[in-house]
Amino acid sequence: MFSHRTDWKLTPNRFTAAQQELRAKGRELLDLTISNPTHADLHYEAETILTALAHPAAMAYDPQPKGLLTARQAVADYYREQHECFDLSPESLVLTASTSEAYSYIFRLLCDPEDEILVPKPSYPLFEFLAGLEDVKLVPYPLLYDHGWQIDFPSLYQAVNHRTRAVVVVHPNNPTGNYVNQREELNAFCREYNLALLVDEVFLDYSRDGAPRGTFACNPATLTFTLSGLSKISALPQLKLAWMAISGPEERAATAVARLEVIADTYLSVNTPVQLAAPELLAQRRRIQALLLDRVRTNLDELDFLLAKQKACQRLEVEGGWYAVLRVPATQSDDDLAIELIEKTSVLVHPGHFYDFPSDGYMVLSLITPTGHFREGVQRVLAQLRTGD
Repeated sequence: MFSHRTDWKLTPNRFTAAQQELRAKGRELLDLTISNPTHADLHYEAETILTALAHPAAMAYDPQPKGLLTARQAVADYYREQHECFDLSPESLVLTASTSEAYSYIFRLLCDPEDEILVPKPSYPLFEFLAGLEDVKLVPYPLLYDHGWQIDFPSLYQAVNHRTRAVVVVHPNNPTGNYVNQREELNAFCREYNLALLVDEVFLDYSRDGAPRGTFACNPATLTFTLSGLSKISALPQLKLAWMAISGPEERAATAVARLEVIADTYLSVNTPVQLAAPELLAQRRRIQALLLDRVRTNLDELDFLLAKQKACQRLEVEGGWYAVLRVPATQSDDDLAIELIEKTSVLVHPGHFYDFPSDGYMVLSLITPTGHFREGVQRVLAQLRTGD
């Protein structure tokens, strides 16, 4: 009766089951996996945000497939002000309810069933579900670590074939935190094989050193879809506003926009109040990003201070984003280690396999965790790694 697309294993995995069991027993857990900024003890300007959502014009319905012009103009202004992307027109933007929906639209635009998309590993495990729902095949290409992460171009060339339609890059990657510093090579690869470039920039503004990193939103070299949204830019995941910026050779980009407009018109998923509030919601980024960057830097300093006192594990280089990757002794599977830490220290960390790291011996920590909890959790984890009991 049901499609093969939704033939998922629905029982909890061992890691989730261990959490549920301990919580059912009343155990309080220190969560070092927080990805939801609204649960990270940040102070939002709630009155300003709620007032913006109460715009009188929200009582009228005026469906615009690409999104209201005022909202698209606010997004274009963000790119101009924050990233000096002056060539991005509101007409090259398509609003969606989430970046997940944007991926879905792009997969439908580019791919027939069983066509292929190249995706980085390690990376966030969202792509598998999105591709499966669109009957698209994912082909991984590795990121290599050598005093920092980089794309393994020889493997990228080996992975491409006649069914390949696009390359996904995450800028900066989640969870490795590396920005894409091989832009010319990437553009050349896409031109050579007639591929589109999908760039996920949701963490773009969160560079560790505070220096702005270049966006792909005005990339003229190849057909490029640049994705972002309020979820990370303004730390407002509950308000469900994202977008894709389409750039590249003029004729090809125009065709992509026209086809995406039809796809978007089919669903009209973005609600009116959040579009009308978009200018104010994007303005909120200035304050909330400062708070988050301060939290990330403070926690990184705490982590480095605690790591300096031991030799069991080390932090890998991170350029941006909200996460840190630890290299830990590979004496057991990452799953077993994460479950052991839950049971013996009451601390949640993500095992590396959750992000498709190439081997055991990796642990991922959220740097937006409230600092007191972060410090205590890391102390417990390192003590357990030292003793192993």
